[in-house]
Amino acid sequence: MLTLSVNGQRQSFDGDPSMPLLWYLRDELGLTGTKFGCGIAECGACTVHVDGDAVRACITPMGGVADRTVTTIEGLSTDGSHPVQKAWYALNVPQCGYCQAGQIMQAAALLATNKTPSEAQIHEAMAGNICRCGCYQRITAAVKAAATGA
Repeated sequence: MLTLSVNGQRQSFDGDPSMPLLWYLRDELGLTGTKFGCGIAECGACTVHVDGDAVRACITPMGGVADRTVTTIEGLSTDGSHPVQKAWYALNVPQCGYCQAGQIMQAAALLATNKTPSEAQIHEAMAGNICRCGCYQRITAAVKAAATGA
């Protein structure tokens, strides 16, 4: 049996340690904000934080998160008050919205380590998150706004 913290709550897991974190979050904990996109860590829809770092939950085995802290979109801010969430809302970023939880989690991880990223740094950090609707300009603008508090 392994234990971990998910969104500030202690959880336990007594299954196959090779099971992807994504399925534990969605199927066992009911945290469906983290999306399944590609299953091979290429799209970023499943991005969560593990000990503050952005990781792809679809390829992260449960054994790799033992005794660690996982934050999902549901745990980033329950009331939408995280600066990235506020910027996403203010700038009307999403079109279809499917990728947005992963986009927001990736942006939040960037801003946690780099409070004032350049546009090039934003593009580099966000490059692994695909938006099928092509909202990249609004995503970049929202990351900039979250960084400046605008």
